[in-house]
Amino acid sequence: MARQPVVQETRKEDREVDAALRPRWMHEVIGQKAVKQRLSIVLNSCKKLKESLPHILFDGPPGLGKTTFATVLPNELGTSVQLTSGPALSKPADLLPFLTNAEEGSFLFIDEIHRMPRVVEEFIYPAMEDFRVDIILGEGMNARTLSMPLKRFTLVGATTRSGMLSGPMRDRFKIQEHLEFYSVDELAEIVRINAAKLQTPIEPAAALEIARRSRGTPRIANARLTWTRHYATSESDGRITLELAQAALDMAEVDREGLDKQDRRYLETLIGVFEGGPTGCEALAATMSISADTLSDEVEPYLLREQFIVRSPRGRVATMKAYQLLGRVPKKKSAEATEPQKSLFDDLESS
Repeated sequence: MARQPVVQETRKEDREVDAALRPRWMHEVIGQKAVKQRLSIVLNSCKKLKESLPHILFDGPPGLGKTTFATVLPNELGTSVQLTSGPALSKPADLLPFLTNAEEGSFLFIDEIHRMPRVVEEFIYPAMEDFRVDIILGEGMNARTLSMPLKRFTLVGATTRSGMLSGPMRDRFKIQEHLEFYSVDELAEIVRINAAKLQTPIEPAAALEIARRSRGTPRIANARLTWTRHYATSESDGRITLELAQAALDMAEVDREGLDKQDRRYLETLIGVFEGGPTGCEALAATMSISADTLSDEVEPYLLREQFIVRSPRGRVATMKAYQLLGRVPKKKSAEATEPQKSLFDDLESS
């Protein structure tokens, strides 16, 4: 029998590690305290009333726990979950097996639900409201509609762009939760817990260092923990010390602010090519040869949160913090410069 390619085996191993690190119960979830409290109340209520959970929509930047909540909730209720994504549902027939196979009280998780085509979205409306699907049999004058009842289920949608969801679709979710970035202390606790799961000794200071450089995102913290673990095993005895963590992250080109090579390239392009802005996302993406979606979904949220850039009506503008990070000085511009940039020059002159 032919051996599987090494790349496929590596990806399978990565998925298995991710699954092993993901919390399985609500009490194991670190961070998102307010969201956890609200969901726990709904869980307790539905257990007492013996009802299925209302449909839930999670939105927020990637890697903050949307999929984790979607797998934790079924475990808490002792039911099953089916997983799919918006891009995989190109037509109603793609969604039909998930709906008809849904058990009473089970969950259907649709990741990137904002990328679900409108025809599929309209097909799911009666399933969400009345737990039925309407199937059209035949064509033309001989066509007839068959209404098929479904078992009561909970649809959990996840999106990084809630604004792209249509109003009717968004309104059908009775619970809508926005996930926020994590604090350094929360990420450090996640790193310590997951290091223990991986049977890797780690110093508290090293866990804190990894957390500081993880952009407030658990998924990134887990990735940087995994890299640091490999580095510590290769270059030392496998125990992650502060010095080893710093050396590993420096080698991965992750700086003390949590910015990686792509983040710094973004700032260097904005400042070096576009003189600090204002510049549109499309122009930045074209110059960097990266898709605009990647910049807006993966790069910009952290840069905005940490105030390296701001969004003005005319586009992205680099702040003084970005200039200081790169060791550059803003260039004087004409009187027609935008107000955000004028304030940068005023700050520089007053400093």
